[in-house]
Amino acid sequence: MHDDLNWAVLGTGVIANEMAQGLQKMGKSLYSVANRTHQKAVDFAEKYQIKKVYDQIDEMFEDENVDIIYLTTPHNTHYEFMKKALEHGKHLLVEKSITLNSRELEEMIDLAKEKNLVLAEAMTIWHMPIYKKLWEIVKSGELGKVQIITMNFGSFKEYNMSNRFFNMNLAGGAMLDIGVYALSIVRSFMDETPDEIASQWKASPTGSDEQATVLLKNSLGQMATVALSMHSKQPKRAMISCEKGYIEIMEYPRASKAVLVDAETGKQTELACGDTANALYYEMTDMEKTVKNRMHADKNDSQDEMHLAYTRDVMAIMTRLRKDWGMKYPGENWD
Repeated sequence: MHDDLNWAVLGTGVIANEMAQGLQKMGKSLYSVANRTHQKAVDFAEKYQIKKVYDQIDEMFEDENVDIIYLTTPHNTHYEFMKKALEHGKHLLVEKSITLNSRELEEMIDLAKEKNLVLAEAMTIWHMPIYKKLWEIVKSGELGKVQIITMNFGSFKEYNMSNRFFNMNLAGGAMLDIGVYALSIVRSFMDETPDEIASQWKASPTGSDEQATVLLKNSLGQMATVALSMHSKQPKRAMISCEKGYIEIMEYPRASKAVLVDAETGKQTELACGDTANALYYEMTDMEKTVKNRMHADKNDSQDEMHLAYTRDVMAIMTRLRKDWGMKYPGENWD
């Protein structure tokens, strides 16, 4: 494998467009594209001056010039595509939610390990500069221990039962679509993963999770509350309460600002870091760094800028919640 890594994208939707633009910011362009509807791939290639368009999706996995594949298809398709890509020796960046459940993810982690490949979820939170800064602040102890985290995320989606937000055949529902962001924040600010979990949920007319409230606690006594909704609007708000103050983050999936509030004086300090518009650029820069580390280091020693361990913990929580609710997707195997 060469140092100038070749990226391919599977899918041509909103994220694929952002990804192509993110690569341009890196001074690169996409090597190739594939899509279920071939004409969409042709149009996408024309838009971004991509030389290679595959007639069949499988050709992407078989192309020896492809180093990293960004998988942007609906999450119910991820497992099969991931398996083929890893078997053919491709590093993988996969849109959230990376898989449907922990069984699928564990299987893919094992396969990536066996092939010494980087497997990662495209979770913007791991890569935005504001979070790297906030984790440093929290780790330094200047705010004291993290005590309780409060997360909100709600979208008002019309009851169109054929779209991906409610369609069970497309793995619809709040947990895998927006809950994954909220739980990723929770996990990244907790010192250990939560092991006590309680929840309530409300099903949409299709049986997908339309609304949920989740309580989480770990062995250190750190707690979190998460409120999710697919048919009522809420702010994308995160509040991390520590002993000596709290951090408030709005629009948290791609945040570039946070407010730190001192517990004693109430003094507010605004922190600005990074740019929301560069979310995919940060993500792919970290992915390249991790892949290059893996290429040039002992496989057990290479640094993971992609936080797969957090992704794994979050997936375990989401799987446990859906098992509690009995909310299984058609044909899903989670055991």
